[in-house]
Amino acid sequence: MAKICLVVEFHIKEGAHGAFDRIIREHAAGTLADEPGCERFDVLQPKDKDGPDLSRIMLVEVYADDAALAAHTANPRLGRTRAAYADLITDRKINICTI
Repeated sequence: MAKICLVVEFHIKEGAHGAFDRIIREHAAGTLADEPGCERFDVLQPKDKDGPDLSRIMLVEVYADDAALAAHTANPRLGRTRAAYADLITDRKINICTI
């Protein structure tokens, strides 16, 4: 069975980077701790020529299989996290891939 990888890119409102970063890192830690099917959950800070690009944050999440991703999607933490950051972003793009 193929592993599932999510690559997610968030575009963050000006001045909201710090708040969004705290929310998403807490979510990542909780997912890794509570969901045995989550094998990896990295929070990436894109850079530009001058340093960190504070208008974006990316995630790379790896799940053991489709069932593990379904469990993640059904976890109430995901809904609470999305509600917490809803006013902090302008866009979110999710790419679902197999490994």
